[in-house]
Amino acid sequence: MAETSAATASRLPRLPKAWLTSALILGAVALLDPPQAWPTVTFTANALLHTAPFILFAVFAVAFLKASGAESLLARAFEGRETRMIVMAAALGGLSPFCSCEVIPFIAALLAVGAPLSAVMAFWLASPLMDPAMFTITAGTLGLDFALAKALAAIGLGLLGGFGTRAFAGTVVFRDPLRAQPKVGGCCAVQKPFGGQPVWRFWQDPARRETFRETALTNGLFLLKWLTLAYVIEAVMLRYIPAETIAGVLGGTGLWPVLMGALVGAPAYLNGYAAVPLVDALLQQGMAPGAAMSFVIAGGVSCIPAAVAVWALVKPRIFAAYAGFALTGALIAGLAWGAVA
Repeated sequence: MAETSAATASRLPRLPKAWLTSALILGAVALLDPPQAWPTVTFTANALLHTAPFILFAVFAVAFLKASGAESLLARAFEGRETRMIVMAAALGGLSPFCSCEVIPFIAALLAVGAPLSAVMAFWLASPLMDPAMFTITAGTLGLDFALAKALAAIGLGLLGGFGTRAFAGTVVFRDPLRAQPKVGGCCAVQKPFGGQPVWRFWQDPARRETFRETALTNGLFLLKWLTLAYVIEAVMLRYIPAETIAGVLGGTGLWPVLMGALVGAPAYLNGYAAVPLVDALLQQGMAPGAAMSFVIAGGVSCIPAAVAVWALVKPRIFAAYAGFALTGALIAGLAWGAVA
């Protein structure tokens, strides 16, 4: 009987950690501060309703790009002269809607056949920071100006890393970058990504229609679970963390709050989409605009999926350069945004 029960339990679907964490936080609020439980739920629901149009647009935009095979355009960034490759890789990396695990086999193949590390570095640094879904969510929550600034920062960071790598390509740091046996598998089970030509009228192909449906559903659930968690945390932060505490650490002007934003953002980043409402809460609590920008730049590049994609393929010294470019770019972006915001 015990074996049967264990087998039955093993077949039950596991609750995703994001949903479980949201439920645990709400349960803790209900237990420790019952009057605040319903306001936390309503805050989360209202925030999701406010963001719903942006979520839907982002979901369908990404599904369209995936179903049409638009990712094949990415390979063109790595053709031609090295300078052109860096610029194209940074621009497409900052705009492409493809996750880090999809990029792993593609980048592994490029490095194996001798693509310049400078262009790869440009793409690696820019790609985790912005995509159509991220831009839409960011604009809807933090404003169009912040979203545009972050997109420009993503491209600028790619250019910084790309041309920086090119300038020091002859040094020992960037020589022989690949691990002996780089991992080319990814969590998306992508074997030959970015091949072929895009088919914009994807609805005429049953397989592409199915890709559209699956991508929309998967991304919709992904965004919903992470944004729900983020809005729950935002409600708790606004209720229980004193504004003067945030303002004391991340407020003010100059280099210090920007540096602290980058240093806090690097290890604290949950998820690129979940970070947006959290930054919104921090800004309401007194976080400096420049610190908010450095937080999302440093955190986006150092988040687990992006960092693992780099670590899996290259030697530690290349990974250290990747992290160094990320921190430098985050500080520059934060100082620039703090000066104009």
